[in-house]
Amino acid sequence: MNDNIMTAQHGINLVVECEDGKIYIGRFDESNGFEVLMHDADVFDPASGGDPEHWKKETATYGVDVKHKDIRFPATGVKGWVALGDVEKLA
Repeated sequence: MNDNIMTAQHGINLVVECEDGKIYIGRFDESNGFEVLMHDADVFDPASGGDPEHWKKETATYGVDVKHKDIRFPATGVKGWVALGDVEKLA
């Protein structure tokens, strides 16, 4: 997992994990060092009680369940990121 969101490639689908437990999956647009902008995204909220690993694998298998056309979140809270294509799919 990469820890610097500024090195992410524009236009690819990313899985971005944050310090607060939220996970964003969507098409990376940009980060200005303060905010991250993604398009056609979905967000995993740890308060939902779901399994984040299963959610990531399910998304890698079937595609992003788009709930946000555009979403911005603080870049300072990013723990790491990986390309969605590198996430293991469901068996």
